[in-house]
Amino acid sequence: MLELPQGSWWDWDLHEFNNSRLRLAANYDLTYYHGLEVIFTDVAYLACPTQFSDPAFREPTRAERDLARRFAGEEPPLVVAFDVESEEGYGLLPCLVAAESVEVVVGTVYRYWRDELAPGERLAFNVRPPGA
Repeated sequence: MLELPQGSWWDWDLHEFNNSRLRLAANYDLTYYHGLEVIFTDVAYLACPTQFSDPAFREPTRAERDLARRFAGEEPPLVVAFDVESEEGYGLLPCLVAAESVEVVVGTVYRYWRDELAPGERLAFNVRPPGA
């Protein structure tokens, strides 16, 4: 099961996906920055909404592992499962990521241009200077 550090990781979004690397970002509010990234590499299977709140990470079921294996053609090295509330109130939505590896990164990542960054701060991958 994926272990997260203590923090206010309420709002989540699929911040980046390039067919191999998936970056999920979290914070108590994602308007200006995020403070947590969960980065999956060599993603073989992905089933989750692009935005969600308060995920409950858990061990994947046997059926979920089988689904990921059938799609990938072999047993994926890593299968992460979590549940989120559906936006329309229809109960829990199961989510699944099968990948080669995962890394949890803590630090402030701004979603807008800033000229000066403190140590440990950075800009999101898609932020460009004004006029660029």
